[in-house]
Amino acid sequence: MESEDDMHDANDAESLDDFYSGETAADSDDLDAADYEFIDNYSDDSDDLTSHRHQQNYTILTEADIRQRQEDDITRISTVLSISRVSASILLRHYYWSVSKVHDEWFADEEKVRKAVGLLEKPVVQFPNARELTCGICFENYPRDRISSAACGHPFCGTCWAGYTSTAITDGPGCLMLRCPDPTCGAAVGQDMINLLASDEDKEKYSRYFLRSYIEDNRKTKWCPAPGCDYAVDFIVGGGSYDVSCRCSYSFCWNCTEEAHRPVDCGTVAKWILKNSAESENMNWILANSKPCPKCKRPIEKNQGCMHITCTPPCKFEFCWLCLGAWSDHGERTGGFYACNRYETAKQEGVYDEAEKRRDMAKNSLERYTHYYERWATNQSSRQKALADLQQMQTVHIEKLSDRQCQPESQLKFITEAWLQIVECRRVLKWTYAYGYYLPEHEHAKRQFFEYLQGEAESGLERLHQCAEKELQTYLDADGPSKDFNEFRTKLAGLTSVTRNYFENLVRALENGLSDVDSRGACSRTASSKSLGGGSSKARGGRGKGTSSRSSSSSRNLDDSGHWSCEHCTFANAKSATICQICQQRR
Repeated sequence: MESEDDMHDANDAESLDDFYSGETAADSDDLDAADYEFIDNYSDDSDDLTSHRHQQNYTILTEADIRQRQEDDITRISTVLSISRVSASILLRHYYWSVSKVHDEWFADEEKVRKAVGLLEKPVVQFPNARELTCGICFENYPRDRISSAACGHPFCGTCWAGYTSTAITDGPGCLMLRCPDPTCGAAVGQDMINLLASDEDKEKYSRYFLRSYIEDNRKTKWCPAPGCDYAVDFIVGGGSYDVSCRCSYSFCWNCTEEAHRPVDCGTVAKWILKNSAESENMNWILANSKPCPKCKRPIEKNQGCMHITCTPPCKFEFCWLCLGAWSDHGERTGGFYACNRYETAKQEGVYDEAEKRRDMAKNSLERYTHYYERWATNQSSRQKALADLQQMQTVHIEKLSDRQCQPESQLKFITEAWLQIVECRRVLKWTYAYGYYLPEHEHAKRQFFEYLQGEAESGLERLHQCAEKELQTYLDADGPSKDFNEFRTKLAGLTSVTRNYFENLVRALENGLSDVDSRGACSRTASSKSLGGGSSKARGGRGKGTSSRSSSSSRNLDDSGHWSCEHCTFANAKSATICQICQQRR
């Protein structure tokens, strides 16, 4: 009979084998106020800040938390099975710290488990009356009080035990599964023997291995992959997004441990990272921008000058750049130094078609990759700059703005939320370029719909970023309270909400594989309004980049509270307003 925890373990293993999938996620905003160290001062507002975001499905563990959980599990097993804590820790370590697995196996066949793990009920050898015993390693005789043994009873002196345990600990975490030195014996050597016989340095190493095994051997926990970070993550698989934000400020994907990359799946991220670091792009550049010497075959780049090329020593072969023929066969009669009649004639006859086509394909491929990579890298740089600006805002500017505008800091949390949104949106936008690179060229309708959603989201982000960066500076530089600061508050909060809607729609569409585009290449009416309005805009649809359907009557945009939704940015404006307060577009 399988226990509930064991069945959960099996489900976890299946889930982790699959590539990242966002099908269970409803929102795209994973960023929490606790994601960044420098926002800790604002923890009082974290509940308000994240009220619109989906529930966190993981727990960040400190070393103290890990140790406490480990001790609790050992105590539980020791109590239920009526065994020592040392034996309980050996059992848990053998079954990868799964309490349910230990229970199931132990009660199914205790004798089998004891034999597999090395927990003996009684000694294999006994010397009840001996005053001296012979060490099984050095074969010297020692008084009984200088001889130690595991549960099996095989005698070894303190010096040999110390050397045996020290060597095992130096070799690494395998020391946690240490057995009796006797080659015929499988008795387990527990932490009590280590504490009794090993040096202080080796005890400390063993203790660290033992603590780390609780995370590394457990399928539900992982270390944060950020360099120098000692936090661990306990993750609930199936609870939503795989994105995790550690307290050290690093965000990563639980499934592949790369940096957080929602809405792009782990397979695409792996291909993109490999492509960015692989030599394939170097070969593409060489193929697109050089030609091989006809004699020695070394690639040559021509960036200026005439068609007369001389290869570098020791080759020194002279040839025509266009037709790759020997220069001795060229001259005035073949078109001079800047043309080649032979090449033109041969090209018309189709001699160079295949080589030229291959070179053009390589050049086009390189240009396409460069297009997406530059934008991917630019958004990464923008995100790093936004993180630095957010830190500056929290440590310096909020207090300054509070003094200048006579506003309590608790009333300025809309600025923090705006910058958090910018940081998260930059991350999402960065990975959409990797998604776009691998989107099949022949799926024109999906590509158009993707580019439209991406363009709308990017333009919304740029408006928000400019407002938070440039317009906010005006109020920071002011000598006193500004009359229009409340208008700025409304505008920034509105842009934050609008941008969030755009990116939620973009993430949702990409995670669903752009399924809103049907097989005929058109976007369904229901999907269009859902994808572009964020629930507040009911008159927008997307059939491609730059196209949208408009409502013929402005009254259709009124909601129950009498607000009308802007068709350009989806902001809910007051009924009396004729111009959108956010994007300045007419109603």
